[in-house]
Amino acid sequence: MAVKKAIKTKKKPVKKVVPKKTSTKKVVKHKKVLKAKPVVSIANNKSKIAPYKPKKNEKYMSAAMKRHFIAVLLLWKEHLKDEMQKTFDHLKTKGETYADPIDRASQEEEFAFELRTRDRERKLINKIAISIEKIKQDEYGWCESCGDEIGVKRLEARPTATHCIDCKTLDEIKEKQLGG
Repeated sequence: MAVKKAIKTKKKPVKKVVPKKTSTKKVVKHKKVLKAKPVVSIANNKSKIAPYKPKKNEKYMSAAMKRHFIAVLLLWKEHLKDEMQKTFDHLKTKGETYADPIDRASQEEEFAFELRTRDRERKLINKIAISIEKIKQDEYGWCESCGDEIGVKRLEARPTATHCIDCKTLDEIKEKQLGG
């Protein structure tokens, strides 16, 4: 009986409840933290790469610039291929035949519009491939007409540009005069 009495009087240990800290701030010492680059949208806000900011006295079309534009072009190309695949899947799944001629005509017009858009993007993918090849041959970023620099800002706006802004403007004026 004495043993039973000792067991009954034994108290259970009480667990202490420690409130969790809700602070999301972490203190990191002696660790290298990578900074995220600010982003700028390219190709309809789907692909994002920060614009290139040339360093002081940096040579035009330096290795860093070439790497940047290759990354921009490859990301743009990948985005266009994804869009082409989405169109293919859409045409495959939505290829139902409607009994109503108006519905059928509307669907065909929608498909024709998508296919025209994808055809333009297919041509753009070819231009992107040509631009990547030009980077590899050290010919990227130079105007095909006058041989001057196209400029980083223009290449950021249109990475497949082959003419500087002056030559392109002259071409457009000539085209306008000849076209009517």
